[in-house]
Amino acid sequence: MAQFTLNEVEVVVPDAYLTPKIRRQLERGAYEGQEARSVLLSVDYGDKVLELGAGIGYIGALAGMIAGPENVTSVEANPDMIEIIEANFKRNDCGKITLRHGAVIGDDHEGETISFRQARAFWASSLEKGAGRRIDVPALKFSDLMRAHKPSVVIMDVEGAEAAFFEAPWPEHVRVLLMEIHPRLYSDTVVQKIFDCLSQSGMIYSADLSKGKALGFLRQGVLI
Repeated sequence: MAQFTLNEVEVVVPDAYLTPKIRRQLERGAYEGQEARSVLLSVDYGDKVLELGAGIGYIGALAGMIAGPENVTSVEANPDMIEIIEANFKRNDCGKITLRHGAVIGDDHEGETISFRQARAFWASSLEKGAGRRIDVPALKFSDLMRAHKPSVVIMDVEGAEAAFFEAPWPEHVRVLLMEIHPRLYSDTVVQKIFDCLSQSGMIYSADLSKGKALGFLRQGVLI
């Protein structure tokens, strides 16, 4: 087990999940660095936060420390990470965060489960094809999560599955979207569809919240 501190969030990760690349990023404090910076800039106390793709629980805990843990819902598809995430939430006094196990999917999916690929590096696990063990996990529809939690902030890193979440305009209660985009997994046309959908939803690209593949969007008129 290895312990790291990033932005005053303490996380413990079993050695089996620490690839050399992940360990280096955690040791340097660079792990999910842009996402963390965007959370610090845009999340306020009392925000309702929906995090899709909890990883090791770092970003969820950071959001919980700002918004209040009772206001955060985190979703993670990889069952091997659930106990790790729960422990990291509790370690940072964020045990009241709601943690749900499942893969977030679009409304066109039928069935209660979906096939999920567990990669050696936990952050590369996804619904996409590739190396890794295939398992069935609960399928959680994006629109159902949005209706149930009515988030003001959505944070997502779901390795390409986000392409299915932009078929219809987003509700007005969302004022901030922080997402890692994965253009290697889909075409430029899909990237354009994401931007077009957000524009139709009254959300605009924020240069202050964006760097590289980590993008931030704000509802028009919202200041950070």
